[in-house]
Amino acid sequence: MPSLRQIRLATGLVLYAYVTLHFANHALGNISVAAMESGLAIQKLTWQSPPGAAILYFSLAAHMGLGFWALYERRHFRWTRLEATQLVLGLSIPFLLTDHVIGTRVALSMFGLEKGYAEELLKFWVRSPVSGALQAVLLLIVWIHGCLGVHFWLRLKPFYPRVKELLLSIAVLLPALSLLGFYQGGERTLQFAQDPVWLARHASPDRVGTEAQNAVLLKDRTRTLAALAAALAATVLAKGVRRWREHRIGSIKLTYPDRTIRAPRGLSVLEASLLNNIPHAHVCGGRGRCSTCRIRVLGDVSELPAPSGAEQVVLERVHAAPGVRLACQLRPTRDIAFVPMLSPRATTVDAYRTGAAYSGVERYVVIMFVDMRGSSRLAEGRLPFDTVFVINQFLNAVSSAVLSTGGEPNQILGDGLLALFGMGGRPEVACRQAIAASVAIAARVETLNSALAYALLEPIRFGIGIHAGVTIAGNIGYERHAQFTVIGDPVNVAARLEELTKPFGCEVMMSEEVYERAGFGADDLPAHEVDARGRDAVVKVRSATKAADLGVLLAAHAPAAS
Repeated sequence: MPSLRQIRLATGLVLYAYVTLHFANHALGNISVAAMESGLAIQKLTWQSPPGAAILYFSLAAHMGLGFWALYERRHFRWTRLEATQLVLGLSIPFLLTDHVIGTRVALSMFGLEKGYAEELLKFWVRSPVSGALQAVLLLIVWIHGCLGVHFWLRLKPFYPRVKELLLSIAVLLPALSLLGFYQGGERTLQFAQDPVWLARHASPDRVGTEAQNAVLLKDRTRTLAALAAALAATVLAKGVRRWREHRIGSIKLTYPDRTIRAPRGLSVLEASLLNNIPHAHVCGGRGRCSTCRIRVLGDVSELPAPSGAEQVVLERVHAAPGVRLACQLRPTRDIAFVPMLSPRATTVDAYRTGAAYSGVERYVVIMFVDMRGSSRLAEGRLPFDTVFVINQFLNAVSSAVLSTGGEPNQILGDGLLALFGMGGRPEVACRQAIAASVAIAARVETLNSALAYALLEPIRFGIGIHAGVTIAGNIGYERHAQFTVIGDPVNVAARLEELTKPFGCEVMMSEEVYERAGFGADDLPAHEVDARGRDAVVKVRSATKAADLGVLLAAHAPAAS
């Protein structure tokens, strides 16, 4: 069963398709009025056929009704400029559209008045220029409202940033051509109206209606406008009654990590946050689509209202753990404590990150720490710009080596780098990738030393520590500075191994875990037992004096082709 939001989206897309074709038809006015009439004949086959008319009328009525419902359902909290614009334009469309719909569709249904572009342009440019100006305004309002709706729908799609500029170009070009065609057709109609024969044919009662028929249509228009005004007033009144009732039935306590507030029952957690000026992420505007407002409810969650079908779909998409809910959909009926899971400044990019790993998950990864040796001495007697340049060249070389072997540069740590391997693959493959990255780093640093020989007192040297194990992966940090990374004992061990390359006089030190999973022989590299800070037991490691030598071992122990 589709949700109300899905019905609203589907009906909106139907209307948007109708308006797009309507605009394309208006653009034919740049050719001739006859071309506009030919395009209209094709449109009539689509939208005046029984199935097309049923879909169009249902979409118009449902979308308008759901628009009033959306106005009622949403509390008064901060609207963005785009949301406020869409709301105001959407509410004005039924009132501006009434005259056109009754003058064309209703006139056809009631009296069989078959009006084409000639009759409508005669009305808008000769008989009632004010109506023509309002029609042009209506065209722009409908188009902007529809484009904003499409933007709000697509902005959470991963492909949207790639096509956004193209869609914007179309959104500007089509209405410009349409209004220009409307103008060109109107100018031609002003010339045609000078011909008494043409005027008599297109202004005849069988085309534009008799006085009695137009009087009936005028009354219908007045009744429709009154009904729309009553519906809008009833919606606003219902919002006021609901707010009064919510204050009468009392409030509940919402406890955040840093504060506690009281909010009327019936409000969603997001509404309560924004009404109390508490920043809370909601990229999709509280429509239950982006998941950036999600919270983890603390304590007993059995008495919380069950998630709706639409909310459940989003929670499953982000692999939400028990107790995780969307703040825009959860309307608690009792006191609750919770923790927002994303920064209040979360963006559309964060909405794309819907995998469980971004919320926190255990993951087996291979961790590599790479550090540049002697960067302090490098800065002595050198301009700051030159020092930064050399360090950046080193980090570029290391990062490109990591990427070329299937790893991911994760964090820049001064003149060093933390890289991860195996986020989505087999441990054995990840261990060999990390070792291959060490070989690639050695080759790239050697190339860099040759290129910078004129500027370096001594070649750039480096140390690499590699370890593997189960870590906790997720977005870690403060607000907009949060970054996806890993934490845990394996990370600490890898950092310690990189430090130990100095006293051992080697370029690479890897744990026995990595060494064995890579498939090396028992005596291929010298073994050591070292102390790792934070561990009582010693760690068995293997060292390689030169990282480049590891390439021979990788080739000698390459896995057999399956």
